[in-house]
Amino acid sequence: MKIIHWLSFIPFLGFVVGALFTNKVNPYVFGMPFFHFWIVLWSLITTVILAIIYKIDPTNRKGDSR
Repeated sequence: MKIIHWLSFIPFLGFVVGALFTNKVNPYVFGMPFFHFWIVLWSLITTVILAIIYKIDPTNRKGDSR
């Protein structure tokens, strides 16, 4: 499997599998219950991962003619 496919699988693990272990109200982080903080954190991490995927994907190279 390509690295792009593995990178796109990481947010799934963070949201779905991680949510099973972080489904608690306490502690509060930045005024949010921990579960909400977890979702916000993984939303930001997913944005970074998708930007990395876009940069390393060969179909997005400049100069390619379609």
